Amino acid sequence: MRYAHSVATARAVGLLASLLLTAIASPAQADVSLNNMFGDHMVLQQGIKNKVWGKADPGEAVTVTLGGQSHSTTAGADGMWHVFLDPVQEYGGPHTLTVKGKNTITFNDVLIGEVWVCAGQSNMQWSINNTNDADLEKAAAKFPNIRLISVPQVGTQEPQWNFNGKWVACTPDTVGNFSAVGYLFGRQLHQTLGVPVGLINNAWGGSAAEAWVQRDKLAANEKLKPLVDRWVKTEADLPAAKADYDKRMAEWKLEAEKAKAAGKPEPKQPGNPEAQMKGNARPGNIHCGVLKPSIGYGIKGAIWYQGESNASRAYQYRELFPFMIKSWREEWGLGDFPFYWVQLADYKGEKPEPAESEWAELREAQTMTMKALPHTGEAVIIDIGEGKDIHPKNKQDVAKRLARWALAETYKQPGIAARSPLYKSMEKQGSKLVLSFDHVASNARSWRPFDVAEPRGFTIAGADKKFVPAKATILPDGRIEVESEAVAEPVAVRYAWADNPVCNMYSSAGLPLTPFRTDDFPGVTAVAF
Repeated sequence: MRYAHSVATARAVGLLASLLLTAIASPAQADVSLNNMFGDHMVLQQGIKNKVWGKADPGEAVTVTLGGQSHSTTAGADGMWHVFLDPVQEYGGPHTLTVKGKNTITFNDVLIGEVWVCAGQSNMQWSINNTNDADLEKAAAKFPNIRLISVPQVGTQEPQWNFNGKWVACTPDTVGNFSAVGYLFGRQLHQTLGVPVGLINNAWGGSAAEAWVQRDKLAANEKLKPLVDRWVKTEADLPAAKADYDKRMAEWKLEAEKAKAAGKPEPKQPGNPEAQMKGNARPGNIHCGVLKPSIGYGIKGAIWYQGESNASRAYQYRELFPFMIKSWREEWGLGDFPFYWVQLADYKGEKPEPAESEWAELREAQTMTMKALPHTGEAVIIDIGEGKDIHPKNKQDVAKRLARWALAETYKQPGIAARSPLYKSMEKQGSKLVLSFDHVASNARSWRPFDVAEPRGFTIAGADKKFVPAKATILPDGRIEVESEAVAEPVAVRYAWADNPVCNMYSSAGLPLTPFRTDDFPGVTAVAF
């Protein structure tokens, strides 16, 4: 009996020791935790009340300390907590951010600088590794005060509070897979302003704009509700589609085995209808899975390169794009923060003759957004696309034109031109139409046609709406006169109105004239809307 008692006691002691070791090795679930936007090497936005947030036990006291300031709060019933740091006006660092609950977390090498979101589809996602002079760009990427973080592509209807990612300092080893436009934009700011820069890359190739917006907000907008309604039907049809897919997959496997046995190529595998449920086109998917985890983090502004996936619905984009920007601004709670985007580049075969164009109409929708919302700007790149490639590799000039907007408009740097010339008004003078423009000087020297002296890219039409190539002349006062012998009574002019137009007009500052039309004739995407 004494032996049995000793064995039982030994087992009990062993079990207790095992439990204690497990407790030491595994952090308790009650530990305070933070969203992964917060970590070593992060950049906090200068001059604003930065929000810091995370999870803890309900009712747990949490204290956040940065330098000489300290802020305390209590986790809510759902375990969520947040505090706002007092604005820090000085750039630089490194600083230490400490978060203390039942445990203590310390983040080191924290900088105070300028933070920008880099969002959109594949042309924003396009990495330094795949851009022009990638070897040179990486070799020169020795900027320890530029910090990079990427948010993985997660498509879901369930709002995510966190993501897998961390901040890293910019080095030749870390920059290669980062957004080329994002990095090159940030580098220009860093070199010009001499301050730390943080870049948040959350771009997703092929994404539709509606996936970046909160779904219930889209449904509440009468003009955008059809976007959601279409998906409601797709979602309702999913069980039947999945059953059909399972049947076709069984058939495919048999065919694939036969092809393999016969030494023939394998037939194309059926697409799984469930994949689109997690994809980058379903309304709200990217908002919930990619954007939501970072909303609230202190930023200066956002840059955006997207539109290709919405080109067939360009008229709808007139409503959707500004709606998206306004929604982001409301959710971030930082007012009308700067939002600059890239207008679609020239793409597909060159069209020297007048033609209707979905891409031209999408560019028009982008330009209209700039006029509709404050603190927005458009980088025109109608001159640096590639007809054969939807992903032009010259991201350097794209980034510079975006950086011009930020430097001139946001940071008020003197002597930097940002705005491409914009069509302003038209006056009929007999058989000629005379056009006036904003953002060019009132003299002939305000224009710098490229390659040849005469302006190219203008077309003209009469009441029959049939456009023909036009002769354009720069007048001494900077206006442009457009005419054609084929149109005696002209009513409208278009410039660079094609997927890939032949055009050559630049301002004296070297910025291309924004593609435009003076008419409001129904476009090819009006029906789609």
